[in-house]
Amino acid sequence: MPWGLQLDVDLPRTFARLVVLTLFQTTNRDAFDDFSDLLPQYDFIVVGSGSGGSVVASRLAEVRAWNILVLESGGVAPPEAMIPAYNFILMQGEADWNYFTVPQKHGLGAYVNRSCPFPLGRAVGGSSAINWMMYVRGNRRDYDHWDHALGNRGWSYRDVLPYFKKAEDYTGTRNKDTAEYHGRGGPLPVEDKRWWSPLLDGFLRAGQQMGYSIVDPNGPEQIGFSAADMTQKGGERAAVSERYLQRAKQRGNIHVVSRAHVTKILFDRNKRATGVMFRHRGKDHSVSARREVVVAAGAVGSPKLLMLSGVGPKQHLRQHGIPVVADVPGVGANLQDHPSIFGLSWTSKPGSATNLLNLGSPVSIKEYLGSRRGPLTTPLAVEGNAWSVNESGEDVKEWPDLQYLFMSGTPAIDKGLFLYQLIGFKREFFNEYFGPILGREGFNIGPMLARPKSRGTVRLQSADPLDPPLIDPNFLSHPDDVDTFVRGIKFVLALTNMSALRDDFNARFHDKVVPGCEGIGYGTDKYWGCYTRQMAQTTYHPCCTLKMGLPNDPMAVIDHRLRMRAVHGVRVVDASMMPVIVAGNLNAPVIMIGEKAADLIKEDWGVL
Repeated sequence: MPWGLQLDVDLPRTFARLVVLTLFQTTNRDAFDDFSDLLPQYDFIVVGSGSGGSVVASRLAEVRAWNILVLESGGVAPPEAMIPAYNFILMQGEADWNYFTVPQKHGLGAYVNRSCPFPLGRAVGGSSAINWMMYVRGNRRDYDHWDHALGNRGWSYRDVLPYFKKAEDYTGTRNKDTAEYHGRGGPLPVEDKRWWSPLLDGFLRAGQQMGYSIVDPNGPEQIGFSAADMTQKGGERAAVSERYLQRAKQRGNIHVVSRAHVTKILFDRNKRATGVMFRHRGKDHSVSARREVVVAAGAVGSPKLLMLSGVGPKQHLRQHGIPVVADVPGVGANLQDHPSIFGLSWTSKPGSATNLLNLGSPVSIKEYLGSRRGPLTTPLAVEGNAWSVNESGEDVKEWPDLQYLFMSGTPAIDKGLFLYQLIGFKREFFNEYFGPILGREGFNIGPMLARPKSRGTVRLQSADPLDPPLIDPNFLSHPDDVDTFVRGIKFVLALTNMSALRDDFNARFHDKVVPGCEGIGYGTDKYWGCYTRQMAQTTYHPCCTLKMGLPNDPMAVIDHRLRMRAVHGVRVVDASMMPVIVAGNLNAPVIMIGEKAADLIKEDWGVL
């Protein structure tokens, strides 16, 4: 990242850290560094401590006879990560891999170099340490599709629901009618939002005026509007590192080594994984695995590690001089993400939206300290979600292809000081398009493709394990994705014309012509298609790069028990295992995958 992009973000990041260290005394948290106690061999080595790795490792440690090692490339999350409202300054910071996409052919016209930031957690807890904390499972038809249509036995909604419930400790009050779909007493706290702007009420009522219901999106049906459920406890972030790993360490049979960058999986002549090599404090080390290596480094990190280890498309490996252990063309292919539009903005009446100054005000800090209430308890401007009826004509209407993210703020909420950099907009584009609404109160509704058709890749830049990979989401390469976005834009324009927003909050659309689409009839489908190609970017939900599938699928990498087919002793437990992305945020599904994977492993080794 160019040096100049970092400067303006440093000030809010430093301020947030000082607030946390001064008032909340977070310095005594477990450092997760057991390197001095490292054993030469473990039953299982788990690579990555994110939402899959932390969960599966902690559950495997329930078997007292097993020793578990977790290797995490990052360190402990910075202290400001504990406060939900400060999540936006975690991007492009020390707990983020600071990756960017390769320049996009079909989109990202408004972004620097037609590339956008691709945030991924590099910390104990992985992306759960820096994410936006929304708890969304996806649609039940997603999982039935994995099982019934794609042949991945044991992954139907009926099969995975018990694992969602096993993980969950739901203490919310809104979803009484769907109590049977929620778990209580699990490691992962799920709460109601503790603070919301007045605009949330307008959003929900506008949905009702359009004929939609207020729903529990994690209940039997997803179509409708909802306030966001949050993975937090007592107003603090609930990362898997705290809720799973830290508790598991008390058993005494699990070691966690942070800042341990795994560079290679080791295989014997029979293609069985025997251990891993990793770099810790500038020195290379190796450790062996008696039973399995569990790869849980995420949809980007896991295929990268496998390719560095000689498992992947043989021509690509040979291009970088990597000896081929197994030719597996599906490694790094099938990359999917949820692109969304962040920039469809409306102004609103004073006092209705998120005020950025409140995040550091003495009043807000006092409220947080005294009752764990107020704006510090909610990720910046995050309010609610909606899923509209599928009108593509191709699928079941109750299986949505669009999700809508409602935020009580616009990209110009900070008057252009630093948010545009975290989003990735060109400065000149931002000034021209958002200049008229700098600092004004308002909201953003971002249509998000819940089931995009475009597919991308993760590839190696070189054989150096420290080089960032080449991430190509190939956004909007499938023309249907643009058409779906156009439908989504029309939906939110109709939504915001409901009296609950238009009249009650004086909502006015920022209708300036987006730079790059001049000369196209404003408001036409062609214009909104151009708008999409300028504005749509990642929603930070990469998956599917080591997809689960049947043996007759040449691009399938793992079987329905998450075992790699071409090599032995390797299991994949993260979002990369998904064959097709689900219609919702990915943190909750990956935690479910970790829970189910632990039982699969225990069954395969005869202890369940």
